Amino acid sequence: MKYTSHSEYLPLCSVFIKTASDAFINEDKLEAEWETLNYLGKPKLLKSNTEYEIFENILKGKGVEIIYSPMDTNLSLDAIYCRDASIATNEGIIICTMGKQERALEPEAQRKSFLDNGIPILGTIQDPGTLEGGDVAWLNQNTLAVGLTYRTNLDGIEQLRTLLNPQGVSVITVDLPHYKGVEDVFHLMSIFSPVDKDLAVVYSPLMPIRFRNLLLEMDYKLVEVPEEEFDSMGCNVLAIAPRKCVMVAGNPKTRQALEKVGCEVLVYSGKEISVKGGGGPTCLTRPIKRLK
Repeated sequence: MKYTSHSEYLPLCSVFIKTASDAFINEDKLEAEWETLNYLGKPKLLKSNTEYEIFENILKGKGVEIIYSPMDTNLSLDAIYCRDASIATNEGIIICTMGKQERALEPEAQRKSFLDNGIPILGTIQDPGTLEGGDVAWLNQNTLAVGLTYRTNLDGIEQLRTLLNPQGVSVITVDLPHYKGVEDVFHLMSIFSPVDKDLAVVYSPLMPIRFRNLLLEMDYKLVEVPEEEFDSMGCNVLAIAPRKCVMVAGNPKTRQALEKVGCEVLVYSGKEISVKGGGGPTCLTRPIKRLK
């Protein structure tokens, strides 16, 4: 195939996003929802829109086609983190079922958007299975890692395995720790971001030993995020091409470590749209196609 979605690092061709203005909408919505959704603080609307515009322009500046999710007042603020409601594969999109109940309407809203844009649907994770895209990361063309978390359960992982087995994909379950508990957002991609075929940004203190050893056996080199840059989303890094990536500003040690191994790093201020809601650049995007 000319294009592939079985990758986290190949050159990004097209991406599905929901802008801050279409997710946060207005001050009344922010005031009504931010505490219920467990945000660290209420996002500032104007600053959120400015931050997002800068982030969006980074993608446009690299020639990425943008597919926009329309405003939908029935969805929560969390709809800005559009990676979580779906998974992209070579054969089409898999629609998720959310583990966070406040986000239950997002998958069907995304399905409609994908179909409206001619993007095929491969399948859907059905209740009682839950699966969120932030728990899913491609290790290579034939290997998909999936976090077993409070957002993604074993039933959802087994359904995903059934959908991907015909494509020759091996699905690896990664058991993640309790960490801050049920209400916290803690996905596999909170601690693991591939940025090349053999390079990943990781936060080892929360990484299962078996999974970390597997990465080393697969000849991954690991860029270690220091403890003081974990909460500021130093480990959440979006690759827009091999060793070309986007991250939240304010993580200088991680950025320097990436640059030391030959990465080009672009940054955006994400205090309002990323840090407060716990969603970095990987969370803000649903990559659709990457150039093979």
